[in-house]
Amino acid sequence: MSVIDVSSEGGLAAAYVSMDPDEAIALAADVYGVRGTATKFATEKDDTFRISADDGRRFVLKVANPSEDEAEIDFQVGMMVHIEERDPEVPVPRVIADGSGRLHRYIEDGAGQRRIVRLMTYADGTPLDSTGSNPREREKVGEILARMRYALEDFKHAGEGRVLAWDVQHLLNLVPLLDGVDNAEQRRQLEQGMGRYETLAPQIAKLRRQVLHNDFSKSNIVVNHDLPEFVTGIIDFGDSVRTAVAIDVSTALLNQLPRDARENPVEDLFAHGRDLLRGYLSVAELTEQELRLIPHLTMARVVARALITLWRVKQFPENATYIMRNTEQGWGQLDWFLSRTVDEVSETLLP
Repeated sequence: MSVIDVSSEGGLAAAYVSMDPDEAIALAADVYGVRGTATKFATEKDDTFRISADDGRRFVLKVANPSEDEAEIDFQVGMMVHIEERDPEVPVPRVIADGSGRLHRYIEDGAGQRRIVRLMTYADGTPLDSTGSNPREREKVGEILARMRYALEDFKHAGEGRVLAWDVQHLLNLVPLLDGVDNAEQRRQLEQGMGRYETLAPQIAKLRRQVLHNDFSKSNIVVNHDLPEFVTGIIDFGDSVRTAVAIDVSTALLNQLPRDARENPVEDLFAHGRDLLRGYLSVAELTEQELRLIPHLTMARVVARALITLWRVKQFPENATYIMRNTEQGWGQLDWFLSRTVDEVSETLLP
């Protein structure tokens, strides 16, 4: 078994000197000719700003972690451009070229770090994790996920085969992180989840694969309740990779699970997820085998999230609030999966 080096993966654990808003303002003006103000967003591994231009336009300026590979950023930019070409109504950000026509470029920041910068259009609306949704709106989320899948069916890039800790086709490579779980009961849960995944790994290895977003979380979906399309933006392609279609769907379903499953146990953990899945299936098909494995892959993402965040918070305690923002809810979700047999979980989403 190969082991993912989480500490070197895509800047996930690489320390760097962060950029402040004043420097971002100067950068946007110097590189893109956009003058305005900057608001910094909380992020995992880079510096991201909303640039509010003096002429009323708004943009997102992303300044990569110095350790991020140019091929990976070119891969993400290429995906967004490809989706725009294949299905222009899918609301992904539009990448803005600099004065020389480049969609991303190196700069040296004020701390002397060599970093890649890119500018994108800003998605107007409310992040889905800051608002609610009704069944029809959740169907709209599923429809967009399916349309993105089809838009990316023929996309190829040299960076698509990277190995990401968040991609649960590699979950067993995270086994060494169990040693860092201090709570005995939590470690027992995670070991049990790992063991269940291991029994299914041969089936998972045979699933259909292509380049996919791989992080359809509520924080990456921007919405507007007053518009019929509901979804107004899909952001953050940082975890995009060639992975299983079923994994992409399972990640979207994870983010529809109840956050209080331990305090308020439910019989159907996927009650909201079924709405998203119904929308997805109205656009794209899934095989019976994929539908059987998706609930297990959802559980796998819960396990991966716990392992990665518990490890990362020890490396970066100053960023604990952001890192651990979704971890606590996972223990109740794991309770639900592990209290049922493999066969019972497999049948959860079957018609």
